[in-house]
Amino acid sequence: MQRLLAFFAIVLLAASAPAAEILGREGKGFLQRIDGLLVLHVRGTPYEMGFQHGKLLADQVRALVATMVHQEGGREIALPGTSLRTTVKDLVRALFEAQRPYYRARFLEELKGLADGAGLPENDICTANHIPELFHCSGFALMGAATADGEVLHGRVLDYGTDQKLQDHALIIIAAPDGRHAFANVSFAGFIGSVTGLNAKGIAVGEMGGGGQLFWAGEPMSFLVRRVLEEAADLDAALEIFRRGPRTCEYYYVVSDGNARRGAGLATTWQDFVVIDPGEFHPRLPEPIKDCVLMSADKRYTELAARVRAGFGSFDAEKAIRLMDAPVAMKSNLHNALMKPKTGDFWAAYAAPGGRAAWNQKYVHLNLKALLAQAAPETAEAARP
Repeated sequence: MQRLLAFFAIVLLAASAPAAEILGREGKGFLQRIDGLLVLHVRGTPYEMGFQHGKLLADQVRALVATMVHQEGGREIALPGTSLRTTVKDLVRALFEAQRPYYRARFLEELKGLADGAGLPENDICTANHIPELFHCSGFALMGAATADGEVLHGRVLDYGTDQKLQDHALIIIAAPDGRHAFANVSFAGFIGSVTGLNAKGIAVGEMGGGGQLFWAGEPMSFLVRRVLEEAADLDAALEIFRRGPRTCEYYYVVSDGNARRGAGLATTWQDFVVIDPGEFHPRLPEPIKDCVLMSADKRYTELAARVRAGFGSFDAEKAIRLMDAPVAMKSNLHNALMKPKTGDFWAAYAAPGGRAAWNQKYVHLNLKALLAQAAPETAEAARP
């Protein structure tokens, strides 16, 4: 009976998914387009996942590297805290080499696979993947009395890089790594770390950048987030990954657990680790609201808090998405995501070509469980009575 129920659950999830066009296959992976959005499925060993990514999106990855590494990376900037000058590319490459000892071996293997699949120098791929260390944003988690059904709604606003055309490489990655939790990564072609995502265990994460840019002796932020998605099955496990680090610079996170209806904000540096529970006061977050974690800065935070107070108790997905409208989202709003981690539902919007902000674009509704069912037809076959 359990096998029969599992089979029908997979069938229903697959039937509820938007119509998808298969664009290509490579090994265990494949690329599809759903409602205009590219969705990449990768699975297997780290090298296999990287190679599938690079092979299926070779043109996109090459274009991103050409823009981000060679064009934008050629800009001259001052080294933080000094009068010395260098290029963005040379700075990011130096940061990568400094942090290479802190990378998990599996992520270096995946980067190698990505480079091989795309036919690019590994050095360029590693440089491109270090760029997310500079991202800045807003985020929230609503739960309990704040939402219409008591379930967690986790929002994430990424404000970064529309002038660098990252939105031209918008990509949802559905990853099923061998021996670890499957997850959805709201990302871009060529990136394997994560700043926005949810996993099959009901954990969701979003990141916000801060200062402290001279302290890089630790694990890169986007790969700490990736580890949470791959390794954490509950909120406490997720917090422990961030706690242990070792961390770098100054970053803020919103982490939620849909199954436990819990969430937390994190204020972290290379040495400090502060957990901010729902409704808890923090000097930089002076307007706490019951059953809510709200993280942003200045007027954007004030506006977010006002919107949450006005709609408290009524939030469903549609209303929660509107919390991310401008001015909570900045002019540089690259992507937004609303995640309902218990059910695996998520809604993603990216900035439009030309840099028009993500908040004012179409949100595509996807479901992680349904997408994983598509990615593993052998699972459906095994569940047949």
